[in-house]
Amino acid sequence: MDYLDELESESIYVIREAYYRFRRIAMLWSVGKDSTTLLRLCRKAFFGHVPFPVVHIDTGYKFAEIYRFRDKWAREWGLDLVVGANAAARAAGVGPHTGSKLDCCTALKTEALKQVIRERGFEAVLLGIRRDEHGIRAKERYFSPRDEGFQWDYTNQPPELWDQYKSLSADGHHLRIHPLLHMSELDIWRYVRREGLPVVELYFAKGGKRYRSIGCEPCCSPVDSDAANVDEIIEEIAASTVSERSGRAQDKEDAYTMQKLRALGYM
Repeated sequence: MDYLDELESESIYVIREAYYRFRRIAMLWSVGKDSTTLLRLCRKAFFGHVPFPVVHIDTGYKFAEIYRFRDKWAREWGLDLVVGANAAARAAGVGPHTGSKLDCCTALKTEALKQVIRERGFEAVLLGIRRDEHGIRAKERYFSPRDEGFQWDYTNQPPELWDQYKSLSADGHHLRIHPLLHMSELDIWRYVRREGLPVVELYFAKGGKRYRSIGCEPCCSPVDSDAANVDEIIEEIAASTVSERSGRAQDKEDAYTMQKLRALGYM
């Protein structure tokens, strides 16, 4: 058993524990490398079938490549795909160019997710975040409660010792479950290579540029890179001292703003 097997086993344990505890559960799929890895782990956990809905929050500003990838693999993998959107905000023209990134993300991502959770009655949602991705996400737990207003009390997180998780929620609360917390960016790419996982083509360099982190197109910038395949990406990241999210909109990435976004229910 190599270390990727150990990481995989830990993630599958969390996924199965979540499914055992909650029947009204879903997985969030941003279509990035992390959530696609989580989707692979969910399929492994249940022998090729994902027994719960897979939710994509559509802001209307995603890359065209993301939509194509989502639709192709949702069909191939037989997913129960749920596309959530804040229709009122989109109809009002809310977007990256109409105000702060905090307001945009709150309206198009956080509020859209809240609507899906309420409409579908989900007790818990699985997300593909990692501790090494951002300092604020390092405060998360595998089983992280959100209150009736979907807010996260990051100052009062439950302890998780010896693989004992707080997997029961209070009335009116739901849980965000994070099976990839223990993985790093490098682990993800090594797992992608081992599993032969498809990923969005934006991750691979063209003309000396590639996207290291993907989301809404207006908020993402490519980084300098010649890494045109998974092996080259692994080699590049292993030697890099640059933040993974350096290409994301900086007014959203500072610690205060990210903490505020997550406290309000951001993914």
